[in-house]
Amino acid sequence: MKKTLKAAVLLLSFLSLCGGDSGNISDLGTYENPIIDSAMSYEQALEGLSANCPLNIKNRQRLINVKYYSFDDKIHQGQFVIDRDLADDIEFAFGEALREKFPVYSVIPISHISFRKNGWDDNLSMEANNTSCFNYRTITGSNIISLHARGRAIDINPVQNPYISGNTILPVNSTYDPDTGGTLTGENIIVRTLLLRGWEWGGNWTDLKDYQHLEKK
Repeated sequence: MKKTLKAAVLLLSFLSLCGGDSGNISDLGTYENPIIDSAMSYEQALEGLSANCPLNIKNRQRLINVKYYSFDDKIHQGQFVIDRDLADDIEFAFGEALREKFPVYSVIPISHISFRKNGWDDNLSMEANNTSCFNYRTITGSNIISLHARGRAIDINPVQNPYISGNTILPVNSTYDPDTGGTLTGENIIVRTLLLRGWEWGGNWTDLKDYQHLEKK
């Protein structure tokens, strides 16, 4: 799934360049010419949103572009749907992560067709190691509305940073190893930057560990 999605994204990026200056192809993956992982319109980014999502929450969401260093050692550009009050936090944190070359696999809104299964599917996004924010859903294992449902939480590199509660590990077969690239720790630049801005990291929780998860209430 992960390789298929990444290959499709890279193919679309290449095809989009073919109609332009061929000189751009040689420097694809640089800051000036990043590999485009997502280039949705606002309407596309919210397509298929649950009908249960209140209008006041939907209207607070903003679509932002972020650049990031990825696992192929190239610079990519993706998109977040996020609450309007938190856009600056994420843009700044990802700018810091890019400067330190912290790898992020992909950043694609969960409305993407690859993450659809009877609506937006968080499991499919996690399995693809996709980083995302807004998703109108409940907290894993409960009926309580998640902060993701308000665009006030972000999940980063789920395969390297799994959700662990008892015997439940999501995504399935993932492992938390602080020495693996793309893993969040208390010393990670994104975690440190967002904690200083009032965010909370799931890796600091005691009842369970949600290493991929950061939120701001």
